[in-house]
Amino acid sequence: MTTYSSTLLRLLDERGYIHQLTDAAGLDALANKQVVPGYIGFDATAPSLHVGSLVQIMMLRRLQQAGHKPIVLMGGGTTKVGDPSGKDESRKMLTSGDIAANIASIRTVFEKLLTFGDGPTDAVMVDNDTWLSALGYVELLRTVGPHFTINRMMTFDSVKLRLEREQPLTFLEFNYMILQAYDFRELAITRGCRLQMGGSDQWGNIVNGIELTRRMESTEVFGLTTPLLTTADGAKMGKTAAGAVWLNEDALPAYDFWQFWRNTDDRDVGRFLRLFTDLPLDEVARLESLGGSEINAAKVVLANAVTALVRGEDAARAAEATAAATFAGGGVGQDLPVLDCADASISLVDALIGLGFAASRGEAKRLVTGGGARVEGAQVTDEAHLIHLQDKDIRVSSGKKKHGVLRPA
Repeated sequence: MTTYSSTLLRLLDERGYIHQLTDAAGLDALANKQVVPGYIGFDATAPSLHVGSLVQIMMLRRLQQAGHKPIVLMGGGTTKVGDPSGKDESRKMLTSGDIAANIASIRTVFEKLLTFGDGPTDAVMVDNDTWLSALGYVELLRTVGPHFTINRMMTFDSVKLRLEREQPLTFLEFNYMILQAYDFRELAITRGCRLQMGGSDQWGNIVNGIELTRRMESTEVFGLTTPLLTTADGAKMGKTAAGAVWLNEDALPAYDFWQFWRNTDDRDVGRFLRLFTDLPLDEVARLESLGGSEINAAKVVLANAVTALVRGEDAARAAEATAAATFAGGGVGQDLPVLDCADASISLVDALIGLGFAASRGEAKRLVTGGGARVEGAQVTDEAHLIHLQDKDIRVSSGKKKHGVLRPA
């Protein structure tokens, strides 16, 4: 293991954030000497980021915890273009109004995890639309164009993989890496930014920005990427069979968010505690060493800690109480999805659809006939089953981990 002298790199290394560094010794020395402004870019393609972005947000949190300055770069401009990294098709084009609304919504999560203000280590949020939309095309070509070669751009994974799969790559998307490189140069000039961080799929874009900034401004800047975040079974972090695990409350209820972390694979508990919580490392080591069913206690700690950071302490407590009532007490809890029923009875198929456990009648019927549906804990395999409410709440379950409530209106 590499030994670092700066608090910043020691913290990032000990908690498992470092995958690639452009100049470890240079950044280590700089972090010992001064406050290092560092940034990560986030495109605003939806009103919420999902948990796949949480490791990046936590890295900005670690930057601030180590006494440095986080810059949250919202891609108001680059969202209009679309990052081709890891994509097989072009993104939907959003209006300026859509993008502005998405940024405002996304900011609410950052405000829980970072301290914003005007101080030397306070976080700031900036929008690259401020400078990118003001650029003239000829100006960009003359200023930045000479520093990029098509030969080099064709070797980047974001371009190469799309072409190898024989998927179209628009000229609009091809320009994305140039605009991202220009962002680093702009932030180096206007904000004194010396570090860009991101996921490992952004390595090529980050290196581009470093080279452009060095050539045009003769400024020494650095890049750092995190490992590709997958779960122990190889799945991409943040995606489940039910869809994305969103960070914003209005995109995903707190109970579902909490339950995602509670259902963590045993093998991932220690890693996730280091990346996504502020628990001391000795406590993390103790929790990940628990064996057998005791590891479930560590998963509850993980779920509570992450939910408290992202959604707040009250949301974490409510979600844990709901889980306890649902699983241990056989009740229905306070925080489960609820379907208000105007009639005295409802078919199980309609209930599963109404609670969001199935997207269609066909999917709901397959869930029932396959043995995945339960009413008040009892398995039901008859797709024509009718649930009689009788003036009381009825618990309906999909599998072992998804529960909802039917409530008489």
